[in-house]
Amino acid sequence: MPSRKFADGEVVMGRWPGSVLYYEVQVTSYDDVAHLYIVKYKDGTELALKESDIRSQSSFKHRKSQSSSSSPARRSSSRSRSRSPGRPGRGRRRSASQSREHKDDKKKANQETSLALPVLVLFECSFENNTKRYNGEPESTEQNDTSRRVLEQKLKPDLEIKHVLEQYSLRPRKDEKKKEEIYSEKKIVTTVKTIEKVPSKPELEFGGRIGTFLMIFFLPATVFFLLLMCKQDDPSLMNFPPLLPALESLWETRVFGVFLLWFFFQALLYLLPIGKVVEGLPLSNGRKLQYRINGLYAFILTAAALGILFYFEFELHYLYDHFMQFAVSAAAFSLVLSIYLYVRSLRAPKEELAPGGNSGYFIYDFFTGHELNPRIGNFDLKYFCELRPGLIGWVVINLAMLLAEMKIHNLSVPSLSMILVNSFQLLYVVDALWNEEAILTTMDITHDGFGFMLAFGDLVWVPFVYSLQAFYLVGHPTAISWPVAAAITLLNCVGYYIFRSANSQKNNFRRNPSDPKLANLKFIPTATGKGLLVTGWWGFVRHPNYLGDIIMALAWSLPCGFNHILPYFYVIYFICLLVHREARDEHHCKQKYGLAWERYCQRVPYRIFPYIY
Repeated sequence: MPSRKFADGEVVMGRWPGSVLYYEVQVTSYDDVAHLYIVKYKDGTELALKESDIRSQSSFKHRKSQSSSSSPARRSSSRSRSRSPGRPGRGRRRSASQSREHKDDKKKANQETSLALPVLVLFECSFENNTKRYNGEPESTEQNDTSRRVLEQKLKPDLEIKHVLEQYSLRPRKDEKKKEEIYSEKKIVTTVKTIEKVPSKPELEFGGRIGTFLMIFFLPATVFFLLLMCKQDDPSLMNFPPLLPALESLWETRVFGVFLLWFFFQALLYLLPIGKVVEGLPLSNGRKLQYRINGLYAFILTAAALGILFYFEFELHYLYDHFMQFAVSAAAFSLVLSIYLYVRSLRAPKEELAPGGNSGYFIYDFFTGHELNPRIGNFDLKYFCELRPGLIGWVVINLAMLLAEMKIHNLSVPSLSMILVNSFQLLYVVDALWNEEAILTTMDITHDGFGFMLAFGDLVWVPFVYSLQAFYLVGHPTAISWPVAAAITLLNCVGYYIFRSANSQKNNFRRNPSDPKLANLKFIPTATGKGLLVTGWWGFVRHPNYLGDIIMALAWSLPCGFNHILPYFYVIYFICLLVHREARDEHHCKQKYGLAWERYCQRVPYRIFPYIY
């Protein structure tokens, strides 16, 4: 980069563009890109001059004519000033400042008129020629050449002035700033439009299209494998693969009818006008959906219905005898429901589609769910399946396993292991129904669409895999002592306390951050208007609710002993599931909260397990 000859603030002599006259100016700045000096005359005029047009004061002999502080424009205007016949006398003469402002305005108007005249004349000539073309009139080449020469002669002085102005950037700096602002605004608008036209590539989970396609077959196969292994006398992994039953034995129309009866019975309880109606979190369009909170009432009415069946000597262990057939029926129903959900989602408005299930890939959207909140009238399909048929069905299946154990092993009371498993999991389900409103803030409701993943998970995975410990104990009874049972119970209580208190802190803070009960909680504000808790359980680890879940899952498996790893599949699965969810939550929160999330991660370094992960 060439060195500067004149420094900022230095007083030098600058040549007035288009003349040989030099005037005293002060250097204000230097443009490194254009290599031009920005100088300021004594009358306030600012110009951009080349270095060759600037000289030091020492190279000049100070003459009165050249040391004048006025610019050529002002001097020429003062020399040409004369009194017109109608000019007022001295006694009525205006003040010097008013006269100067008037002359400056007049001079500026004359310059604008002289610069606008060539453009106007050229436009009129061009318009006249174009009019002749559209009217079919021939153009005279000789006439055009003559008129062009005359026009050039008339406009030559104005064009020379315009050339000098453009060469030396003779325009007010305010106008330049305005033009730069307009240009930058246009550039920003153009960039935004370009970004809007180019759609962002969706981020695919679960291995993308290939992964979700394989999981449609892998998930049902995993459920059937676990149930077949539990049926064996020795459910060791060394006995893999288990004996496969005949295909015709896996389906029974009566069993499928019982399943449909159960599903629609729970739907009827959901529609009962009991329980309060609450609003969910705002959707992307600002709309809030309404939900009826009556899950606990449905559970109580279901228990009453089972009591009536027992009164009429209905044998509930029928579920145990046809457990595999019920699982097949539930899987078939969830597949049909998923197809229906995807077909109806094709007509759903864009704002009602799920953020993660709108990739444009059929298999991926079918698996993750294309529509966010599919409803038939006020009947919310996703919300209903999330808690009712699968979760309440899990308790009914556990009860059926308890009765089957007593019948098969001729017991007057269930085993201590079976009682612990039933009690722990009953507490978990009742807690979910008691705090039913809290599910409205989970990602399953607010972010995930309702497709095969949630339909199969709610109707098949939850009732038939979560009840795996009870199903295992029927064929493989395990005796435990009272001290061991007390230790396991204490472990479950610790996990439940962490799980419930962490979720309560989060849900209460999301719904009403200004609640006086939460005044002791500290948080990091975010650009979205929400806060990230850094005290309580959420200041201990980033996902304390997941920590409580894993501790409870371990307590549910310990009553089954250590003879086989099969009862601990739920613990292994739960850890993998929560680690995946944690990674997804981390990515989602980082995108949503930005720098605030980075500050939170620095404040709370551990994700699920303190001092480990």
